[in-house]
Amino acid sequence: MAGIDALEQVGLVARELDRGERDGTPTKIAVARRVYRAEPADVWDALTDAERIPRWFAPVEGDLRLGGRYQVIGNAGGTVEECRAPERFALTWEFGGQVSWVDVALAPVDGGTELTLRHESHVDPQFWEQFGPGAVGVGWDLALWGLAAHLATGEAIAQEIGDTWHTTPEGRAFIEHAATDWARADAADGRDEADARAAGARTRAFYTGEPAPEV
Repeated sequence: MAGIDALEQVGLVARELDRGERDGTPTKIAVARRVYRAEPADVWDALTDAERIPRWFAPVEGDLRLGGRYQVIGNAGGTVEECRAPERFALTWEFGGQVSWVDVALAPVDGGTELTLRHESHVDPQFWEQFGPGAVGVGWDLALWGLAAHLATGEAIAQEIGDTWHTTPEGRAFIEHAATDWARADAADGRDEADARAAGARTRAFYTGEPAPEV
C-alpha cells in the first residue's frame, strides 16, 4: 500500500500499557508511539484537517475545534476537549454506548516528529480477558500506518485498498505483528504470558477475519 514497506512501518511503533483512573474507576491505557519523517506542522495538519483525514483514516464531520462535536463516519464520535496546535489534542471517543478518551501529542525530534497516542478506557473484564489491549491497539496501528503512507506520498489511500488490505498476505502479516506486540505489552503489564498470547491470537483473528484459534 502506497509503495512503502508495511512490515517495516509496523516495527517502528513502540507499544505499552499504562493505568489510570476516571470518576473513581480504574482505566487501562493503550499507548502507541512512533516517529514520522515529517515536520510537526505537517503531521498536525494531516491529523486535524477535515479534508486530509479521509485520505488516511475516514471521513469526519462536525466541528474540529475546542469544545466542538465531531463524528467519524462509520466509527466513533465525541467532543474535542483540548487543542493546542501543533502539540496536542484530546477528545472523547464515543462508540457503541461507551465513552473512552484519546490523547495525541506531537514533539519535534531529530529527523521528524514523535507522535504519542494514548487511548484510555474503562475495560469490561470479560472483553479484556478475550482480546486484551490489541482490540483497540491494532485498530490504531492500522490508522498510524495509513498516516505514514499518506505523509510519505501526499496521496489518499484508495477506499477499495483500505477495505480489503487486511485480507492480503501483507495486511495479515502486519496485523499479526501488531497483535503479537500488544500481547507482549500485556504480559509486561503483569498478565500471564500464555493468556496474553492467546488474547493476541484472538485479536489477530478478529481483524483478519480468519477462524479464531481454539484455547
